[in-house]
Amino acid sequence: MTEFFREVDEEVRRDRIVRLWTKYQYVLIALAVLIVAGTGAYRLYQHYRDQAAEAAGAKYEAALQLSREGKSAEAEAAFEDLAKTAPKGFATLARLRAADELAPHDPEAAIKAYAALIADPGYDQIFKDVAQVRAATLRVDRDDPTEFEQKYAPLAADTFPYRNQIRELLGLAAMKRNSLDAAGRWLDAIVSDHQAPQGVRMRAEALLGLVQAAAAPPTAGEASPSNAPQLADQPPKTPEPGNAPAK
Repeated sequence: MTEFFREVDEEVRRDRIVRLWTKYQYVLIALAVLIVAGTGAYRLYQHYRDQAAEAAGAKYEAALQLSREGKSAEAEAAFEDLAKTAPKGFATLARLRAADELAPHDPEAAIKAYAALIADPGYDQIFKDVAQVRAATLRVDRDDPTEFEQKYAPLAADTFPYRNQIRELLGLAAMKRNSLDAAGRWLDAIVSDHQAPQGVRMRAEALLGLVQAAAAPPTAGEASPSNAPQLADQPPKTPEPGNAPAK
C-alpha cells in the first residue's frame, strides 16, 4: 500500500513538472539565453577593456620617455591625446602630466592648466591636491607674497595631505616680504609635524636656522665694522698717489 502511494506521488510530481515546463518553457529558455549572452558580453567587455588599458599604458610610457628625453612639446601633445582617448585612469594621469610639461617653458600656461584641473568637479580629488601643490610652487615666485599667503594658508591645515609642502612655500613667501616671525612659524610647523617628509623637514630645518639667525639681535660683544679697532700689527696703508708725505 505504501508503495502504491509513493508511485502516485511521483506521478503527481511529474505531471506538475510537465505542466510547469509547458507553461513557462519559453521564459526559462529566454532566461538561459540571457544568462549565457550576458556572461559572454561581460567577458568580451573585459577583453576589450584590458586591451585598451594595455594600449594606453604603452602610449603613456612612450610619452614619459619623450619627457625624459627633453622633448617637452612632443610629450605634452602625447599626454593631451591620452587625456582625450585613454581609459579614465590613464586619462586622469595624462591631464596632470600634460600640465607638468608646460611648467618649464610656459609657467603661466601651466598654472592655468592646474587651475582647470582643480576646478573640474569630475577630476579625482587626489590629483587635485597634487595640482594645488604644483601650482603653488610656480606661483610663489610670481604672486605678491601677502596674496600668496592669503590664498594658500588654508591648505596648510592638518587635513590637507601635502600641508608641509604648502607650509614650506608659505615660509618662503613670508621671507620674501621680510616677515621673519611668520616664516619661522610656518617652518616650525613643518619641523613639529612628525608626518612631514624627510626632505621637506631637512629643508625647513635649514631655512629655520637662517631665519632664527637673521632675527637674533646682535650680542653686546659684537662690534660694527665702522667701530672695529685697528689691529696693532696691521701694515700701514699705502699712500695714494699725490698724497705721499713730503720729504
